[in-house]
Amino acid sequence: MPHLPRLLALAALLSGTALAGGAPAAAQSPRGEAELATFAPSDTPGNDRIDYSIWDEAMKNIVISMGPSLREGAPRPDPSFGTRRQYGHVSRYRLEGTRVMFSFLDADVIASFTEYRKDLENTANIVDIQSLSRNEQLAYWINLHNVAMVEQIANAWPVRQPRDIKVDGVPLDEARFITVEGIKLSPRDIREKIVYRHWKDPVVIYGFWRGEIGGPSLQKEAFNADNVARLLQRGAGDFVNSLRGSQDQGGRLQVAELYREAAPFFFPDFEKDVRAHLTRYADQTTAALLAKASGADPVIAEYDIADIEGGVREPTYQNITSNGVSTSFRIPQSVAALLRERETKFQEIIRQGRTGTVTFSNITLPGDESEPAEVE
Repeated sequence: MPHLPRLLALAALLSGTALAGGAPAAAQSPRGEAELATFAPSDTPGNDRIDYSIWDEAMKNIVISMGPSLREGAPRPDPSFGTRRQYGHVSRYRLEGTRVMFSFLDADVIASFTEYRKDLENTANIVDIQSLSRNEQLAYWINLHNVAMVEQIANAWPVRQPRDIKVDGVPLDEARFITVEGIKLSPRDIREKIVYRHWKDPVVIYGFWRGEIGGPSLQKEAFNADNVARLLQRGAGDFVNSLRGSQDQGGRLQVAELYREAAPFFFPDFEKDVRAHLTRYADQTTAALLAKASGADPVIAEYDIADIEGGVREPTYQNITSNGVSTSFRIPQSVAALLRERETKFQEIIRQGRTGTVTFSNITLPGDESEPAEVE
């Protein structure tokens, strides 16, 4: 991705800034289980590795973290100056998760996403993906899925909700525009027919980015065999302990729609299994919520795009101020407002003393005893 370095200055600035109806869906044949059986992990994995340093650089430069959830819904923002029209994000979840700077990507950068997705597809023609270690395979499928999602959303931007995007007339999540070993795959195929089918720990659901505020975060680094367990744990903790993961509504536990989608694979006894899963990653506040609220209603959703501009180009702009000095770089007023809210939130996190991060580098998950850190 030779054009990504031009985003370095912008990414560095934003990371610590103080601020003054589509066509009918084309028919697709039903996906048979036997067709994807070829992607079952081998019983005798090898030692080959895949280098994701290019994607790692991209994620560090175009993904912005909104920080840990304070479990406080963001209020509705004021309209942009000089107009009654509401630009930018209005979601009460807009200060959770991560955001992608789609509005700042030029055509060359977007084209590089397509090139990289094709490179990952071709990797399967060079390396036997099924014979990699389970963690190496899992990292491959998560990265391929997320590269494809970033690519297609970047191509379609500006768009309010990724689920409105169609590829050749087919909704993005169902469109089989990814080819691995000659087999056409959709993002949903990768998640459900390959990973959910062969990995039994529900923590894997937090690796897959859907482009929506209401879903798991896009991590600021690429997955690989060494960090996949750590990043999945981080994603699980971020999501479970946020408003978009779990809430108390009148004594009833509300959980993300995401868990209903994953229920056939991981939560057959839905209420019992989901509550046990949430407990596994719950912090003190969420644990108290689980103890207080009954049930598990999968009704929390937010389909708006997880970018920083709300999926719309705003015609008015504002200069950035960094360390009290106004820069020549201009950003939309709605983005400036969102980043001011983000700065205020970080100040509250500091005030509460929540500035430390604990990282477990040797996480034992259910799996092969010979490789205890693998995600099974």
